[in-house]
Amino acid sequence: MPKTKRRTAARKKAASFTGGCLCGAVRFRARGAPMYVSHCHCTMCRVASGAPVVTFAGFPSARVRFTKGKPKFYRSSKIARRALCGNCGSQLYFQFDRHPERMGMNVGCFDHPETLKPQRHIFTNTMIPWLKMKDGLPRELRGE
Repeated sequence: MPKTKRRTAARKKAASFTGGCLCGAVRFRARGAPMYVSHCHCTMCRVASGAPVVTFAGFPSARVRFTKGKPKFYRSSKIARRALCGNCGSQLYFQFDRHPERMGMNVGCFDHPETLKPQRHIFTNTMIPWLKMKDGLPRELRGE
């Protein structure tokens, strides 16, 4: 691997992303590059956020630390839970029961969300028809 590619890969691996809830009671740090960054169009994400789409960055659970406060949990379905600030209600992450080793962190909660570039759309079968996102990203009917 050329030296410049090695440096870029090393920087991504060493990256650190910080964020937190609206009121500041809960803060977190995610280390390393995310496994994925996805726009989710599922009905539950829309209702939970009050937005037409939610963008998540997937990190291994072992690389995420809460540096201030702790989230509260809401079982949003039989297969998953959502972590929220118990004070202001900000949704911090989503986690499938069968994948406790990874967390889908809400990109909007990061201090610098612009650094987490989306790579795909998921659950596009439930995408709101008037939402036109012509970004050229791959679209999947399902996700995980």
